[in-house]
Amino acid sequence: RVVDGDTIHVRIDAGVAKVRYIGVNTPEVHHPTKGEEPGGREAAEVNRRLIEGKTVRLELDVQERDRYGRLLAYVWVGDVMVNAELVRLGYAQVMTVPPNVRYQQLFLKLQREAREAGRGLWRST
Repeated sequence: RVVDGDTIHVRIDAGVAKVRYIGVNTPEVHHPTKGEEPGGREAAEVNRRLIEGKTVRLELDVQERDRYGRLLAYVWVGDVMVNAELVRLGYAQVMTVPPNVRYQQLFLKLQREAREAGRGLWRST
C-alpha cells in the first residue's frame, strides 16, 4: 500500500513493514509540520501506479533502518527500480544519506535528465 511518493507498506511473511525508498525524496502529502507540499499528491499517485497490486522486491543497502524504524530499500517491480523511475519521471529528487549510496550516481544522472527535459515536478508552470 502506498503511503506517499517515497514510502510504502509491504507484506513480509506474516507482518507488514513500512518501507522508505533509499536515495530519493518526494514532496510530502501528510507531514505533521509541513502539511501537504505542492506535487505531493502527484508523486504519490505515480508511485501508486508503479507498485500497487504488484509484487515488489526489496534491495537493502548498508543501513537497513532509519531513525523512525522504517526499512530502507531500493524497491523493484520486475526489472524496474521504482526509486530510479520516480526520479526519471521527475516526481522525486535525489536525497543522498550515507552510507546508503549504491545508486547515487544513477539517481543524479536521471535527475539531471528529468530537470533538463522538464518532466514531472520540473515542468514549467
